[in-house]
Parts: sequence; structure tokens; C-alpha cells
Amino acid sequence: MSSDDLAIHVEGLGKRYELYENPRARLKQFMLPRLQRTLGRPVRNYFEEFWALDDVSFEVRRGETVGIIGRNGSGKSTLLQLICGTLSPTRGRVETRGRIAALLELGAGFNPEFSGRDNVYMNASLMGLTREQIDERFDDIAAFADIGQFIEQPVKNYSSGMFVRLAFAVIAHVDADILIIDEALSVGDALFTQKCMRFIRKFREERSLLFVSHDSASVVNLCDRAIWLSRGKLMSNGSAKSVCEAYLNSLLSELDSSEAQAATTGDIARIRRVGQPELAWRDQRADFVNGSNLRNDIEVFRFDENKAHDYGGEEARVSNVRLLDSNGAPLTWVVGGEKVTLRIDVAAAAELEQLIVGFAFKDRLGQSLFGDNTYLTTLHAPVTVRAGQTLAAEFEFFMPWLAQGDYSIQCAVAQGSQENHRQLHWVHDALVVKSHHPPVSTGLMGIPMSDIRIHAY
Repeated sequence: MSSDDLAIHVEGLGKRYELYENPRARLKQFMLPRLQRTLGRPVRNYFEEFWALDDVSFEVRRGETVGIIGRNGSGKSTLLQLICGTLSPTRGRVETRGRIAALLELGAGFNPEFSGRDNVYMNASLMGLTREQIDERFDDIAAFADIGQFIEQPVKNYSSGMFVRLAFAVIAHVDADILIIDEALSVGDALFTQKCMRFIRKFREERSLLFVSHDSASVVNLCDRAIWLSRGKLMSNGSAKSVCEAYLNSLLSELDSSEAQAATTGDIARIRRVGQPELAWRDQRADFVNGSNLRNDIEVFRFDENKAHDYGGEEARVSNVRLLDSNGAPLTWVVGGEKVTLRIDVAAAAELEQLIVGFAFKDRLGQSLFGDNTYLTTLHAPVTVRAGQTLAAEFEFFMPWLAQGDYSIQCAVAQGSQENHRQLHWVHDALVVKSHHPPVSTGLMGIPMSDIRIHAY
């Protein structure tokens, strides 16, 4: 691999801090070693050495996405700050090629007394943009952040979510070659997180990304490689899947079962599945689960056409999206494992033939968990609508048991066939749903089973 392919080169990197028991020890360290050297006596240190990073080496190629995982205190944030240049290494070296944009600690690089507008100009200029370039991009930055008139207010009045919105909006518009993202995105709301993940997925197609997360599933699905840090040392550097598996195995061997479960929420499920067989279409565990504190309660937020992030819509438009119960009533809450109907209403503004309506159910990282469309159903009887007509597409399914967190339902209407079609309207976050309790399942989601048996023979 030539040096031109490298975006980041880290070699023998170490960062040492001096830890003092009390202010008196700090004063002694300031004065006494000099005196001891002057008198020719052995020099004594009055501090304890702490190496936040110790002899870390790795490389990141251009166009590569690398995840960094490890427990709290493993040195992840220190490493990112050294790469960004906000910290100086005690030993070793870091080389970067290209402009770096970073989203580190919440509010880092913001002056709390300045307005959001002033902080945009200050942050973007620190990342290498000229005043004229910032002027040209300011409206796009403000639209991406979507915080309204708060952009003219001092950022000390911002919520944590507004901090993240503005900070990410800046780094998304500075034409960076290397993007570095710490855990800050975890405080954003579901809609904004989806917007950020769409930007990240597009960014990583051509440029380099460093992504820090405690969620190993996110690292496996988003990253090409992963780096595992533990107590400042590089433990493993390889494929995202193999490194994350080694990290989780290490956690399980170090922690007792209760700590391991808390530390790896979403990665390892330890709940036993029991229940009684009932109707053929019901998972026999449903009554047990839904009658206990294990119930997978899922909140459904109402479709808002004004807030939905979409494109198209001139000829046909998704006008409403709802989850319905068995009686056709709209749901604001649903329990994992129950039968629901997703109804998508489409309003036509022109006469259209061969319409296809579809959806995708996505997690907070924008990964499609499941979905479907009407193409096969209408293959022998294509749908035609006149201008001014409304049509409804309904998808009936059992709501999966969802891991705790935010999800969204993306909807679209197109014209043509499965292989060759034209998108008419695409709504990224038509419905947002929030799972409030962990499911009785493993993996990203659980599918209700018709039966589970165990036999000894």
C-alpha cells in the first residue's frame, strides 16, 4: 500500500498524565526536583504515572471506515483528541492527510456565550473554511441543524440535542476528508440521528471515517475494520466482526453475569423463553411476556407530513402513514409479537399506472430490518389511479420484538416494475417508533415463533 493511500498513520503513540494525591504533592513536584538536581541528589517524583495510551500503532486507508471499541477509560477519546491535534502525544507520532472534521465531547469547540451563528463561523473557520465559504454554506448548515431561531441565541441556552444538531451540521458542510465521531450522536433524537446516519453512509463511500461506539452491532454493520483498546493498549486490530466478538468474549470472561448483561445491552440476551401454546398465529410466549415486566412496549409517533424528510411528491404523494390494530383503529402503542397493519395512503396529482407502494423498517443507524412492497400482489392487475384519487396500501404482519431504542419506517411510492421503476415520492422517516423494554429475543429483533419445543430422548 502506497503512502498516498493513507489517511491516518499512528505509530508508537503514547499519552502520559501525572496524577497527584493532593495540591501539596503538585507543589513539591514543581519545586523539589530542581533543588535535588542542583544539590546533586537523586531526583524524586511526587506523582504517579498514568498512561492513557501506551504504544498504539495502526493505519487508516482512504475510503475506509474504522470503528474504535472498548470500555470506559480504555483511551478511545484520548486517541481521537491526539489524532485531531487537540492533545499532544507524550511519545510516538500521528500523521493525517486531508481536512479533519470531528464530533467529540458534547459542546467541544463551542463558546457558550456566543450565538449559534457565531459558533458556526468560529468552528468552520477552525476547520479551514474562509469567511466567504462559510457565508455560502450557512443557510445549508442552518437547515441541516433545524433549530429555528435558536441559532441566534447563546449556545449556553441549548439542550444537549441542539448542541449535537449544530455541531454535526457544521462538520457535514466543511468538505472533510476524515470524519471522526465519538458517542455524541447518542443524545440526538431519532429523526436527526437518521439524518446523520444517511450523511455518514454517503460520506464513507469515498472518504475516511473513525467511529467510536459502545454498541458493537453498530460497529459491525457500519465499519470495515475495528480497533479494540483496553487500558490504553491496542488489544486487536482487524475485521469489525472478529474484533467485536473478541471484545464481547473478553467482557463476559471479566465480568459477572449481571455486569456483563448491563455492559453489553443489545449484544447479548440472557432471558429464558417460556409460555403456553395458544392460537396457531400467536407466539405461545406472548401472554407470559406481555403480562410481566419483560413486555416489549413500542410507542408509535404520529405521521407529520410537515416534519418528514422526503423528496419528490409532485405526481403522487404519501399523505398518511399509520399502524392499525385488528379493528382498523390507529395505534399509539403496540406490544411486540402482536398482529398489526401498516397503512400507507397515497394521493395522486396526475393519472398514473403501475403504481408500487413499499416500506422499510429501519433501526437508528438506518439499517433495514425488514420491509416489503405491493409489486407481486399487483403483478397481474397493475394499479391505476386518476388525478385527485387516493389509494391505500396495507401490510399486515406481526410486530417483531424490538431491542430497546428508536426505529423508523421509511415509505415510498413508485411507478413501473420491481427492476425498472421511477420513484415518485420517498419519505425517509414517515413513522418513528420507540421500543421501551428489551425483548425476549436475541439479535437486532425477535420474530414471534409459532412454536418452540425441547425434547430429551
